[in-house]
Amino acid sequence: MKKLLFYLFIFLGYFPLSAQSKKPNILYILVDQWRAQSTGYAGDQVVKTPHLDQLEKESLNLRKTVSGMPVCSPHRASLITGQYPLTHGVFMNDVLLDSNRTTIAKIYKQAGYQTGYIGKWHMDGHGRSSYIPVTRRQGFDYWKALECTHDYNHSEYYSGESPAKKIWETYDAIAQSEDVVKYLKSQSKTSQPFMLFISIGSPHDPYQTAPEKYRKMYENAEIKLRDNVPAANREKVIKDARGYYAHMTAIDDCVGQMWQALKEQGLEENTIVVFSSDHGDLLGSHGAWNKQQPYEESIRVPFLLHYPKAFGKKGKKVDVLLNTPDIMPTLLGLSHLKVPKTVEGRDFSSVLKGKKKDDVTYTLISCVQPFGQWTRAKGGREYRGLVSDRYTYVKDLQGPWLLFDNQNDPFQLTNLVNQASVKHVQSKMDKALLLELKKRKDEFKSGLFYVKQWNYLIDETETVPYQKVNYQGIPIRDLSTGYPQNTK
Repeated sequence: MKKLLFYLFIFLGYFPLSAQSKKPNILYILVDQWRAQSTGYAGDQVVKTPHLDQLEKESLNLRKTVSGMPVCSPHRASLITGQYPLTHGVFMNDVLLDSNRTTIAKIYKQAGYQTGYIGKWHMDGHGRSSYIPVTRRQGFDYWKALECTHDYNHSEYYSGESPAKKIWETYDAIAQSEDVVKYLKSQSKTSQPFMLFISIGSPHDPYQTAPEKYRKMYENAEIKLRDNVPAANREKVIKDARGYYAHMTAIDDCVGQMWQALKEQGLEENTIVVFSSDHGDLLGSHGAWNKQQPYEESIRVPFLLHYPKAFGKKGKKVDVLLNTPDIMPTLLGLSHLKVPKTVEGRDFSSVLKGKKKDDVTYTLISCVQPFGQWTRAKGGREYRGLVSDRYTYVKDLQGPWLLFDNQNDPFQLTNLVNQASVKHVQSKMDKALLLELKKRKDEFKSGLFYVKQWNYLIDETETVPYQKVNYQGIPIRDLSTGYPQNTK
């Protein structure tokens, strides 16, 4: 018996360390402003996304995923805390997520994981290009990040604990993906599991800044517009869509490169890979651009979950109503880690594994305070709403605002609010919304009430004036708009 144990120890000693680890690794690929409708696998016949299309064939496609507050900082804060915006306080861009919050990185780190973050952060609130100290990195150790930039070809970042600013050598999505590959090679040599986020700034505008190779792919392409794009916007949408798609195809190549590295390093089987976005882009739909608004192009985001060890490699479409705060607990559930009590989101891991029935019929969407690209002058307003498997129902401070039948009206061209034919639907969803708000302790007041409550400084457009002073009114030394040549 002693001899048998001796040989067993010898065998385990020579067995690859990465294969001994039972804890799954996490590679979370987060992109900025990529709407769910704009992938090849989702039916867009123009955009070229071959790697994502193949990934979808080998992954769970959570095709009804919603960004509950479809704008950058609120999504990111909810993603890493599992909380709703009125709980963590990040309900607008360029404010600070309290460093005392319980975050996904802190939980995984406590469980013995190496944690890492590469790319766009946008949860620090001290200016868009200022150094972010270790104490405000929310538990992430490996660090090559910047608060926010959309200057993808002159993209700055800070590395490790050094306050010296660096520049990614090429189009940042490509350079950042190459850094991920190096990280994966390093991690394959250790038994320690990892959780790595790569946060890519594109395909967020400016649209015309992808590498020339990718822009040329679309310069003569026939762009098919969505049915809800007004004729007056046609030329601008076509031009913007060419650049939007160019960014997407560049990112698609990056996804392919990272996925291939996982395979080559023997990490794919036991790594949970997520591809998703913080919010979508209206890109001319309903005569609007960007995000924040409650329309499908804004709230609906891609969400591919690839985890061969648990789900195999046969793709499956899943229709759970996954919302941003649900992501953290679901990943923790898949990793067999305890979900902390601070988390408000739902753990869908048992539902995804088929061990539990999905009983979620509605999920919450909101805008606490309009700002930035959707100010009041541009029609911005506070709202709360619910998305179901079929309908979207939204109220503003004046009462019922929007009701869409997304099954029969996928482009949301007909607002059914207060119409007799759907009176029962509206009544049911209104009651459900009131219950959800009560559960979230959300009194649905004016955005300025919450701005005052959290003591945020705003300008005349009700936006945090991040270029000059921070959310507290403290002057910022490292000035930046986040856009190339300070054009925006």
